Amino acid sequence: MSRKKVSTLFLKAVLVFMGLVVLAICIFGLPLIAAQDAEMHPETAYLQYPFLISAYIFFVPFFIALYQTFKLLTYIDRNEAFSERSIKALNVIKLCALAIIAFIVLGELATILLIDDDITHIITLGAIGAFASSVIAVFAALLQKLLKNAIEIKKENDLTV
Repeated sequence: MSRKKVSTLFLKAVLVFMGLVVLAICIFGLPLIAAQDAEMHPETAYLQYPFLISAYIFFVPFFIALYQTFKLLTYIDRNEAFSERSIKALNVIKLCALAIIAFIVLGELATILLIDDDITHIITLGAIGAFASSVIAVFAALLQKLLKNAIEIKKENDLTV
């Protein structure tokens, strides 16, 4: 097995592990957190299900981005990294990262409006998540631009030869 295949296999395994961990959090962790919060704060218990629905909606772009990253690694394995499909996958990853940023900002605004307590920790976590997503969006956009340029140069060279 070549060194490139080993690296992409490792990255695919990391993606699958990340996906399974987040899926486990979605299935087991989030309902538990929502139920505990409803018990601790009965005055806002009615927000339990809207919280769960919005959390599940929030994770949809995350799973789409993971899938697109998996596809991108598959293209690299097949020596199809410099293809239109790779550019499309990077575009979807970028859009998913931007959607996650939008969800975080909306969640932060809703939290600020709905909760009167000290929410510095919530705002800090949101800022960290938005920053991480913005790094991913910028990186995907840069890779997308580089791939487009490489494909154009390859087409020009193919026409010249």
